[in-house]
Amino acid sequence: MKTRFAPDRGLSSRMLVTSFLLGLLYVGFVALLIALTKSAVLAVLIAGGMLFAQYWFSDRIALFAMHGKIVTPEEAPQLHGAIDRLCALADMPKPRVAIADVDLPNAFATGRNPKNAVVCVTTGIMRRLDADELEGVLAHELSHVAHRDVAVMTIASFLGVLAGLITRFGLYGGLGRGNRDQNAAVIMLTIIGVSIAVYAISFLLTRALSRYRELAADRAGAMLTGRPSTLASALTKISGDIAQIPSRDLRQAQAFNAFFFAPAISGKSLSSLFSTHPSLETRLDRLGTLSRELGEQA
Repeated sequence: MKTRFAPDRGLSSRMLVTSFLLGLLYVGFVALLIALTKSAVLAVLIAGGMLFAQYWFSDRIALFAMHGKIVTPEEAPQLHGAIDRLCALADMPKPRVAIADVDLPNAFATGRNPKNAVVCVTTGIMRRLDADELEGVLAHELSHVAHRDVAVMTIASFLGVLAGLITRFGLYGGLGRGNRDQNAAVIMLTIIGVSIAVYAISFLLTRALSRYRELAADRAGAMLTGRPSTLASALTKISGDIAQIPSRDLRQAQAFNAFFFAPAISGKSLSSLFSTHPSLETRLDRLGTLSRELGEQA
């Protein structure tokens, strides 16, 4: 799908490399499942079934977890109007529109392809941003859909989830039985070790892709609207207000950090290597540079 969103070769190449490396991990992990289940058919059914479910139902899972509801133009005319204008400007199909009734100021896009995408905003972000700022955020989210990095991130996160489940199964299910048989214990410990390694590698790969895709979406969304300053203003407001949200609510939403417009965390990450988003300072600096390039009037 070709749109008027600025293409990003850096993002495309990173998605390709990440998908290739995760594909290699996936093949190795299926082999691990075969060793664990002693059945190639069962292993393929387990891995393939989970991948299919996560890919095909990712939008429904995300909306359910965030208490999001699809809304009609009659229910949210201003929100639909903004997305209509941006989709016409970008020459792209209009995604479904949803609202999550939570105070956390945020937005996310999900879906397996542009024709089955959903853009969801929270009531918290709608209360805090003005029309221009919200339009900047929506352009950011629509660029994720246009660049197809939403689908790649959905698939990329699958392997880590599967590896985590295998590790948990090994620790709480099979390890106790393995203690009665030294060979079985060695095999189980090997499976757990490989699962942990796969999880760690997939975790780092998806985090690296997530950070870059946020910068790419900032740039593409700001170039579409021609107003990087409004997106910068939205980022500043949201990041400041997230710090005021109760930590319990932030922890509940943190599982979706990689898909959010801004991470649902308070304070800075211990290491940028583990963060899902670039720092606020980096994003604002890039938007400031873009604003000067476009000659935006203050």
